[in-house]
Amino acid sequence: MRKIRVLIADDHALVREGIVAFLKLTEDIEVIAEASDGLEAIEKSKKFNPDVVLMDIAMPKLGGLEATVELKKINPDIKILVLTQYDDKEYIARFLKAGVLGYLLKRAVGSDLISAIRAVSNGEFYLFSSIASNVVAGYLGKDKGAAAEDPYDKLTDREKQVLKLLAEGYTHKEIGDMLSISTKTVIAHQTNLSEKLDISSRASLIKFAIHRGIIKIE
Repeated sequence: MRKIRVLIADDHALVREGIVAFLKLTEDIEVIAEASDGLEAIEKSKKFNPDVVLMDIAMPKLGGLEATVELKKINPDIKILVLTQYDDKEYIARFLKAGVLGYLLKRAVGSDLISAIRAVSNGEFYLFSSIASNVVAGYLGKDKGAAAEDPYDKLTDREKQVLKLLAEGYTHKEIGDMLSISTKTVIAHQTNLSEKLDISSRASLIKFAIHRGIIKIE
């Protein structure tokens, strides 16, 4: 029997170890690689070509959303299952828009994780029960609290990456090194995203990032 090959992307080593230990009990799933941040998830996905990427949201450097967008650009057929503690509607909507097949909360039981991995590997959608109804309601236009167009959606994928890294306190040079672009290009992206969001200061960018759920204050 061919096993489902999984890459786990989570910045908490204990969480990764727990998932690895649990999945070892299944006959049809194996963990082939681990990543502690979004950049490493992209790197190892290219190297190991997993069937399913188990993706956390709040990670250093590139977060789960930014890594997901990049991975889908590299390989549109890659199957991504979000595993997170966050059930914010904005997060869920952005990930579904980015092309993930599953969204699971960390409070789920082990059998949920196994079912989700199997479903996603077969190209099926899997949503944690407590959020499924909200998602369906939103797509049917019944979500009264749905906001108007999010200014965040005006940004390019690269501008979103730069915004997150700026909000986390990285310098222009550090961001350039991480994204393999020049410092001047980073500054240009910052200028563009500031204009699109009508935000002038870095402090305001950080506030925007926190308010929109782009970064989390633990």
